[in-house]
Amino acid sequence: MTEQFTFYEPSKEDGQAVFRLIEACPPLDTNSMYCNLLQCHHFSSPSVAVKLSDELVGFISGYLIPEKPDTLFIWQVAVSEKARGQGIASKMIAHLLGREACQSVRFIETTITESNQASWALFKRTAKTLGCPFSSEDLFIQDKHFSGLHDTETLVNVGPFKFRKA
Repeated sequence: MTEQFTFYEPSKEDGQAVFRLIEACPPLDTNSMYCNLLQCHHFSSPSVAVKLSDELVGFISGYLIPEKPDTLFIWQVAVSEKARGQGIASKMIAHLLGREACQSVRFIETTITESNQASWALFKRTAKTLGCPFSSEDLFIQDKHFSGLHDTETLVNVGPFKFRKA
């Protein structure tokens, strides 16, 4: 019997597991466990968790940008080593776009450091799948915004695209 992935809206009970998953997925920035608890509690509808059996193996934290309600900002995408290579990240994005909370979403934004090739590939693939433009520009500059302590974060924009049911 093949194990199945379960995609669902996270809850505060998932916060600690999310923290551990992100911690195990470099180069992702770890946030405080409190931040992950809030993501799972306050921002559950534009976020998604994935379990394999009873283990959290995937998570996307996201939110709708208040000034741009048609834009889903994806903060982090985490997939555990045991679930990689199975298209889980792309399936999580499709799952989010199929949710009622994301009905009016026509753009996806995220930030990616230059070295995070997996994220670049994911969002370029997402644009191709959605049949829409992909663009990027530096947003938070290493020396200007991070005092040299963090790589530049490039803003990526996918869209506009038509609503697609997951």
